[in-house]
Amino acid sequence: MVESGGLIVVGVDGSPDARRALDWALSEARLRGGRCLLVHSYDYGIAASSPFVAPTFEDISAAAQATLDDQLSAARGSGVPVEGKIVFGRAAKSLIDAGHDADLLVVGSRGRGGLKGALLGSVSSACVHHATCPVVVIPPPDRVDAAARE
Repeated sequence: MVESGGLIVVGVDGSPDARRALDWALSEARLRGGRCLLVHSYDYGIAASSPFVAPTFEDISAAAQATLDDQLSAARGSGVPVEGKIVFGRAAKSLIDAGHDADLLVVGSRGRGGLKGALLGSVSSACVHHATCPVVVIPPPDRVDAAARE
C-alpha cells in the first residue's frame, strides 16, 4: 500500500474520529517505514458574515494552530517522522490537494461537523470520490463493534 519511506497524509481536526485516523496512519507508516503529514484545515465559516464576530479571526487562526500543534505533539511520540500543515480553506479540498503526491490519504469517517447518524461525513465522502491516491476512512468505534458482533 505505502512504499518504504512513502507519505501518508492524515486529516486532523481534534475530533475522536480524526484521532483514530491519526493513530491508524501512524501505525501504517511505522509498518511501512513511511512518514506522515498531518493536515488541519480551517475557515471562518459564518463568523465572516456576522456583524457580531465573537471570536476574532485571530482567535480562530490561533485555535486552528493549537489543534494542529496538539496533534503533532501526540504524533511525535510514535517514532514516525511527522510534519504538520495548516491550511485556510475547505477541509476536503485541502486534504485532496495535500494527497496529490501522497501514497495514501487517511481520514476519520466523521469530523467536528459530522452528523451523528451519518455513515460518512462530507469531507471523508469528498476525499473518497475525488482524491488521486488511495483513501482509507477509519470507521467510528460503534460501527467496528457492530461488525465484530456479526
